[in-house]
This record gives sequence, structure tokens and C-alpha cells, in this order.
Amino acid sequence: MLSIVIPVLNEAENLRPLTEEVALSLQGVAEFELIYVDDGSSDRTPEVLTELRREHPQLRVLRHDRAWGQSTALRSGVLAARFDWVATLDGDGQNDPADLPKLWAARPQENPENLRWLAIGHRVDRRDRASKRFASRFANGLRRRMLRDDTPDTGCGIKLFPRALFLRLPWFNHIHRYLPALVRREGGISVSIPVSHRARTEGKSKYGVFDRAWVGIWDLCGVMWLNRRAATPSVTEESE
Repeated sequence: MLSIVIPVLNEAENLRPLTEEVALSLQGVAEFELIYVDDGSSDRTPEVLTELRREHPQLRVLRHDRAWGQSTALRSGVLAARFDWVATLDGDGQNDPADLPKLWAARPQENPENLRWLAIGHRVDRRDRASKRFASRFANGLRRRMLRDDTPDTGCGIKLFPRALFLRLPWFNHIHRYLPALVRREGGISVSIPVSHRARTEGKSKYGVFDRAWVGIWDLCGVMWLNRRAATPSVTEESE
């Protein structure tokens, strides 16, 4: 069983097609709930979500009092999730929900309660403007060299992981960009899976090139600090 968590901020035009695509992609694949976390939207997002909740019984809506950021919205959704596995998508429609079964099929067939495993999408054909693609390549290259997380695209919004694992990770804002490194810090593994990427057709991006870069530098330093102080012993319990 699977909880889909989608943080949204002013994405009213994208919500209906995204909801229908998620439902279609998982039909016959997995029992699921869909959790939208409205991060303080000022457009018609609240009204549209209310309408969709009446039409889709598996849909749940959480609301923030103001915009707290994507990672905080993600955490609110994971905390509220009812199932052991969590998948995430961006709310702008650029992630293709049709890729969800691919990640779901790749999961290990083990008890997710103690599993340290993450799947993250790798956007092989980005549909963003050139400046955004360049900034992403630079940031991903720098991060890979400094953190050795062996992940080509940590900015991809489509991910799959055990709920219990996420809740064990050290929490900070912008954590969603560093999940592979933090999972490896716990002694786990992360796998990158090629996925589709689509151009944004409605709404506006919430990130600029330079504001994300400056925040990313501070975050990178913080994750490097955490990694240097990691301690993940192998623990076994003595039996009689």
C-alpha cells in the first residue's frame, strides 16, 4: 500500500489533470492514498482541492497557514501518511505519474519498517529553459563530488521510500534535495531510475536560479558536516 505526497503552492490549474493521471497510473498496481499538502496557496488551489476531494475518496488535503517551503510540506505529508511506503511528486505536472509503477516495481520485497532504501527519478530529457538546466547540472555535479552520493539528479521530485526511513533522517529545511546522501549516511542505498520530464504548461515556477544556488551552498555544507559525524554501527541482538 502506498501514500502519494504532493506539496503544492498556487497550482490550481495543474491539480485536476495531475490527480487523474495519478489514479490512472496506479489502477491495478497498488492500493494508494493521495495526499496534497497546500503550502499556503493564494490562488484557487484550496477550492479546487475541495472539489477533487469530493470526487476522489482516496484523496486527502492538508493545509499550511502560510508558505513554509517544499520540504516542510513534504514532511507534513509523510507524517500524516497512513501507509508504509511513500512516493512523492512535484505539483507542477512536470513529473509524469506514469513513472510511479516503475519505481514501485523496483522496491525490495522486504519489511519496509527497517528498510534503508530510496528510489529517485533521473530526468534524462529535461524540459526546462536552458538557464535552469545549466544551474541544475552545475549543482548536481558539485553535490556529487562533495557528498559522493552517486546520484545524477537529486532535484527530481519523483521518489519512493519507506515512511519509517524518512522519519529517521535528520530533519532540516530543503532536505528533499539531499535524501540520497542522507539515506547512504544511514547505511542504506539509493537507486536512480530514468523517468520522463514534461514542460510546465500552467502556473509559474516557485524557484529562481540564484536564490536556489545560495541556499544550496549552505545546505551542502550542512550535509557534509552531518556525513562527517555519521555513526551507523551494525547492531545485532544476542539470542538465548
